[in-house]
Amino acid sequence: MGITDAQKESLMVLGNKLRAIRNDRGLTLKDLGYKINKDPQSISRVERGNINPTYLYLSDLCNGLEIDMHDLFKNL
Repeated sequence: MGITDAQKESLMVLGNKLRAIRNDRGLTLKDLGYKINKDPQSISRVERGNINPTYLYLSDLCNGLEIDMHDLFKNL
């Protein structure tokens, strides 16, 4: 079973927030990928809302962006 439109929208909102934070910190996808040992293309897929990241993947992203996970989900 696929994801609903509402779920897809939620993933896009989350991805947009991650991209905005990354850009605010002046990091490229490659920079962030290097910091957290992740493929830049997979980070891009998260930012575009194309994949549903696991808790651990989000934890790695937050560590690389130097934010608390709580802050990532605030105001979503």
